[in-house]
Amino acid sequence: MERQSPLFLAFIYVAAFVLAIFIAAPILWMLVMSVSSTSDLTTVPLRWLPQQLDFHRYVELLTIADNSAGAAFLAAMRNSLMVAAMATAGALVAAIPAAWSVSRSPGVQRYALYAVVATYMLPPVALVVPIYFALSALGALNSVFSLAVIYLTILAPFTTWLLKSSFDNIPAEIELAAMMDGARLDQILRRITLPLAGPSLATAALFAFLLAWDEFFYALLFTSDQRAKTLTVAIADLAGGRIADYGLIATAGVLAAIPPVLIGFFLQRSLVAGLTTGGVKG
Repeated sequence: MERQSPLFLAFIYVAAFVLAIFIAAPILWMLVMSVSSTSDLTTVPLRWLPQQLDFHRYVELLTIADNSAGAAFLAAMRNSLMVAAMATAGALVAAIPAAWSVSRSPGVQRYALYAVVATYMLPPVALVVPIYFALSALGALNSVFSLAVIYLTILAPFTTWLLKSSFDNIPAEIELAAMMDGARLDQILRRITLPLAGPSLATAALFAFLLAWDEFFYALLFTSDQRAKTLTVAIADLAGGRIADYGLIATAGVLAAIPPVLIGFFLQRSLVAGLTTGGVKG
């Protein structure tokens, strides 16, 4: 292995440190805001460290009471979990056979995939009016299930493209050998291809979940109350009054980040393996 110069190594470490600061600083500041008193956050000049830790906002958002901020927040978290889980599951169910078919059948199907992925590039505002009228005609506005179906139109093309790249890296000879031994297509997919593509499946599921969890535009337009309102909209509502409690908004952001962080933590090995699949050959 070629030895790097001390100057180059110093540059690498400095660049990594600066990048870490840019990534961690907003998160750390959000944590500080969530435990700072209102006086600390409104003092001029600003106090960067609270004089006394204040956790009452966490209690407020995690306490269920009628017509309270906690009830609205917990209902929104439940809705976000349901929508993201349903949309992710639906995206994988649709994307796995589609990606496998395109990967194993080069030709016209590849161009069909490119056309489907191109729809992912359309701005959401261009699709709002037809989707709204369709949901209104079906009586499906303000529904968790309807929102999950809408998210599926975003997640399915992205997930198909991601999994197709993974299936391309699995040798087709393994599947042909199983076919010669008498295995059916569904058996080949379930027992051979999917286990080999396990890390990529976890990566695709994680990215799909994060996209659904963070989506705001459609959730804002197609939900109106606690029956379907998601976390992104609920947090925006906290900032909608004339006097916003920035500490409460920061607390909601911290709590909203916990589910995806936990999922990413438990899937980190699969995530790294999935992202690096096909990166080294030979």
